[in-house]
Amino acid sequence: MCGFSFTVFLSAFQLLPTAPFRILDLGGSTAAAGLFLGFLTYASAFSAPITGTFADRVGTRRVLIVASIAITCFSLAYAVMSSYRVMLALVLVHGVFWSGLLTGSAAYMTNILPESRRAEGLAYWGLSTIAAIAVAPTIGFWMYRFGWTALCLGAAVLNVIMAIIAWRLPTQTVVASAVHHTGRRLIEWRVLVLSFTLFLYSFGYGGITSFTALYADANEVSPKGIYLTALAIVILVTRPMSGRLGDRFGYRRVLLPSLILISLGLWSLVFGGSRFWLLLSALIFGAGFGTAYPVFVGYVMRHVRPERRGAAFGAILACFDTGIGTGSISMGWIIGRFGYASAFGTAAALSALSLPYFVIADHWLRRRRGSETSDLGNGATKPTK
Repeated sequence: MCGFSFTVFLSAFQLLPTAPFRILDLGGSTAAAGLFLGFLTYASAFSAPITGTFADRVGTRRVLIVASIAITCFSLAYAVMSSYRVMLALVLVHGVFWSGLLTGSAAYMTNILPESRRAEGLAYWGLSTIAAIAVAPTIGFWMYRFGWTALCLGAAVLNVIMAIIAWRLPTQTVVASAVHHTGRRLIEWRVLVLSFTLFLYSFGYGGITSFTALYADANEVSPKGIYLTALAIVILVTRPMSGRLGDRFGYRRVLLPSLILISLGLWSLVFGGSRFWLLLSALIFGAGFGTAYPVFVGYVMRHVRPERRGAAFGAILACFDTGIGTGSISMGWIIGRFGYASAFGTAAALSALSLPYFVIADHWLRRRRGSETSDLGNGATKPTK
């Protein structure tokens, strides 16, 4: 699974930072450049509850194989397109299969991991993703020098490797809970409510993914992918420790400070796009962003039954990807009208709301669950009935 995820993100993060440059080359505006990632993540977000539930019912391995083959076809299609409008239309369909990859792989991993070390296991697994992000933008921009077609063909080869790895995975059998009636629900609504926290801080991540390379280029900073590379390195260093801390001391205690760091990292970009501010932001934002996701998932998954994990990850992904898509689209428009500082300032302000929102939403949900889950996140391992 680490090999699978590394290959997934090695392919994706060669495409995502370079796609805005391709759209600009084809005559699109800065706002249109932000739509590529925005449309991908919106399509992924809105389809994630369906693909997550589908993975629960037909098997995560099958979903991973089909999604890998489909994304191979999309990479080949991008190679021959000469209209950015057609690219933006196709990426909407691409996003549906992208959500299948994310929900299916996350559910597969959660089924493997013991509950007492779930956040640690997710953190280690996430290192493969971050390792790919550390090198993929640099490789992508290097490939782009040989042409967009060469870059897309390289991504297609990686996607074929993804399909082979998925085909080699053992099939999982998840024993269903004795309670079946909730399995009919398409969406895990409680998970969705709490996961709006992810929307508030992933808004800024959407802008970082789409525009930090353009921001560096506008400030004559080289290499253009320096921010994403530095961000990935920071997450590689901090994430293993964050998972252990969450499992040992409680997920909430680790999550709350990480939300503060995310906001501070985004504020750093408001002050400038020089090498200093880019690297400082990557350091602070990376420490918070790399910690927040695994401990949030570990917190939520204590109260989700095994046969509903795909649906739960669908709800998490719906909020996370909606935030990324909204951030990419909105910040592209803001940059075009008001500049980079205003765009990153908007993202920082929204991320600052994630902490109070999480505290309020979590308190409300815990009151609804009652005394059965009053110890949620404080090291309890009581199974959910």
